[in-house]
Amino acid sequence: MKKILIFGAASAIAGETAKRFAAEKADLYLVDLSLSRLEATKDDILARFETNIHLKEMNALEYENHDKLFEEAAETLGGLDAVLIAHGTLPDQDKALYEPKTMEKELNINYLSVVSLAQAAANFFEKQKSGRLAVISSVAGDRGRQSNYLYGSAKGGVTTFLQGLRNRMDQYGVKVITIKPGLVDTPMTAHLPKNPLFSKPEDIGKIIYNAIKKGKEIVYAPGFWRFVMLGIIHTPEAIFKKLKL
Repeated sequence: MKKILIFGAASAIAGETAKRFAAEKADLYLVDLSLSRLEATKDDILARFETNIHLKEMNALEYENHDKLFEEAAETLGGLDAVLIAHGTLPDQDKALYEPKTMEKELNINYLSVVSLAQAAANFFEKQKSGRLAVISSVAGDRGRQSNYLYGSAKGGVTTFLQGLRNRMDQYGVKVITIKPGLVDTPMTAHLPKNPLFSKPEDIGKIIYNAIKKGKEIVYAPGFWRFVMLGIIHTPEAIFKKLKL
């Protein structure tokens, strides 16, 4: 894994993942909505590791540019081994449910743009007959909960899309990896009260790095969330409604 594209690279988790690849001198193509945040991420990485880093400012909602992004990255890097799609938002559900435009925007960012980028990356790797595509979904997509079902529905859609994409891409030698983080202490969750279930971004970055390197297919981050979500998934609906989760 020597030539890596990361979309949403200025986020805390993606930045920590990028550091892991930089440590082995992988060439990085970092993409994000904000060039200034990308430059800060680049400076942080280069202060620690010696590698080549290329930056691209791009809005995930620029659907017309998704296909050519991966061609451009491959041309710049001299190839492309792996892609990590890591962008997203945590919407204010109480606001979004009563503002259709806000709801539409959040679903565009957290579902449509993610699957569009994932399909574009898969199309590139299909022609190449190799590659690893990792996408950050969430444990929130495993079951709808009243506190965040808008976000959870988007992540559930991403997870289902990746299941089908993984099955389809297997014949081309392409690995599709679904990353399901639990609670992570990042700027996106700064407003939430913290508890022992929260993980550090650097720990999630290490898990994602290892998943891409090993070609794992479904990864809970950290692993204990697999068992937490098993309990949540199998709780009877009559009981689950009373839990106020």
